[in-house]
Amino acid sequence: MTSELLIASALLLAFVNGANDNMKGVATLYGSGVLSYRGALALATGSTALGSLASVFLATALVKAFSAKGLVPDALLTPELLCAVGLGAGLTVLLATALGAPISTTHALLGGLFGAGWVAAGPELNAGALGRGFALPLLASPLLALLLARTLLSGGQRAARHANVSGDSCICLEPSARLAALPVPAADGAPGAQPGMLRVRADLADPLEAVGASLTVGHSSECRERNGGRLAGIEINAAVRWGHLISGGGVGFARGLNDTPKIVGLLAGAAIATPSTGALAVGTAMALGGLVAARRVGETMAKKITPMTPEQGLGGNLATSFLVIVASRLGIPVSTTHVSTGAIAGIGASAGTLQRRTTLQVLGAWLLTLPLAAALSAVVMWLQS
Repeated sequence: MTSELLIASALLLAFVNGANDNMKGVATLYGSGVLSYRGALALATGSTALGSLASVFLATALVKAFSAKGLVPDALLTPELLCAVGLGAGLTVLLATALGAPISTTHALLGGLFGAGWVAAGPELNAGALGRGFALPLLASPLLALLLARTLLSGGQRAARHANVSGDSCICLEPSARLAALPVPAADGAPGAQPGMLRVRADLADPLEAVGASLTVGHSSECRERNGGRLAGIEINAAVRWGHLISGGGVGFARGLNDTPKIVGLLAGAAIATPSTGALAVGTAMALGGLVAARRVGETMAKKITPMTPEQGLGGNLATSFLVIVASRLGIPVSTTHVSTGAIAGIGASAGTLQRRTTLQVLGAWLLTLPLAAALSAVVMWLQS
């Protein structure tokens, strides 16, 4: 019965991890308007699933790190302890997801390991191992992401100035009911004109063309900052868009690579599943959680921390994917949440648009994650004793 409970707790944790974390890799794509919510969700889910599968080969060190080996004496490393860790962490992430707070599953697992380990082992708990192997990376990673994102954005701006890449502006006219009711003149019904599209009169457009400018008429949601010009024969807007999409997929891949083995470690620690079987089960549960319940946290990440342009989002994603992939390969337990949020905060800090109230709320949720997960895991472990 305990084995079944352990499997259930691990799958619950994987499900709520998907719900809380799925949009973190593509929050910049959704927030900057490059993709719709559904498009961002599809990219996040697919890339994360690939990362989960790749973790079997590229992130085996993390499986061992989260199996609780070395934390408590081997005789106390039981399915009951691992079940308490999984349930405490899972319930913590579930609560945060319901509140729309992006928190770290890694942080919740750390709290769960401490709480359940203390009840099981008491003074024999190797708390130093938690501090050395987990606490420092979790504290340092968001700061590194913030600094790297700011550096990438500053470097990109300097490169754009050097290449004479300029920003294009557009004017959007919101059609009133009276204006929308006016018929489009037959002379303006040029090929390619879409039904309902407002066209600019020639006597207004000609003076603009004479000075090398243009007037765009459309809905306000279509008016976004764009880059004009070409670099090495490539249109800047297209390069930024594709780079942003690829980097968003890279963050999703990195998340699957980093988070899957941490949850698999609970199953491997009790010798219930092999890393490959565990990765398949955990990856499936993560994908389902992301598809079903990722929107609330996604809105916080994409729109409530800072507004952003596609160029800024690209810089944030590059910083996140680089740090998380390197850490996963080296077996360093960083948090994708901390890294991606740190990168988005770096975007806001660089542009002076950081929403401080939301940022402080997120930081508060981070501070509560560890003690709450520790308390819940300790209670579950005590009930099983």
